[in-house]
Amino acid sequence: MQAVFETLFDIVYLSTVITLGYRMIRGGKDQKQYLLFGVMAVVLGCGDAFHLIPRAVALCTTGLESYPAALGIGKLVTSITMTVFYLLLYYVWRARYRITGRAGLTAAVWALSLSRILLCLAPQNRWTSADAPLSWGIYRNIPFALLGLLIVLLFYRSARRHGDRAFRFLWLAVLLSFAFYLPVVLFADALPPVGMLMIPKTCVYVWMVVMGFRAMKGEH
Repeated sequence: MQAVFETLFDIVYLSTVITLGYRMIRGGKDQKQYLLFGVMAVVLGCGDAFHLIPRAVALCTTGLESYPAALGIGKLVTSITMTVFYLLLYYVWRARYRITGRAGLTAAVWALSLSRILLCLAPQNRWTSADAPLSWGIYRNIPFALLGLLIVLLFYRSARRHGDRAFRFLWLAVLLSFAFYLPVVLFADALPPVGMLMIPKTCVYVWMVVMGFRAMKGEH
């Protein structure tokens, strides 16, 4: 039952975000914010596919324990593409609210993003091992959490200041995505049911992409 439900859920999720992302890329060629949002959605979907497709294959065949290398590499790719996702979201914020300058802020965003990616690439993560260390799971998520917090604050303040109804809950979506994700990092190995939080986390990402798509359609 889990294999069927999870596989169908993942197919719907990946199809939705990639399709909406593609439509935003095509429809937002003259609007930088929506072009970026579209690229962001496609990066999200394609990156998650590296993890979700091997997971679906594992669930439908001999089980997750039989595919540690494929699942680990998929997690590595997803970790990097998620970082790119939030980096692009920062530039969506700059384009939408016509932000200029702020070199220090941009440097901080890039520093956190690159730190996260470099930590993900460190061999100590042992991505392909069945007993990857929890400590490195924490290390690589520290700059990622700080990046997410920064994005939350930026969208919260700007949406309120500009009365931006289309993006008024984007900050909340980002906050919820981390609220669902971080307990999985910390506790899923010891308490496997905690891994179910990835389902609402995934739904939140769909919500974010739908926000961008609806905003584009509304302006058109």
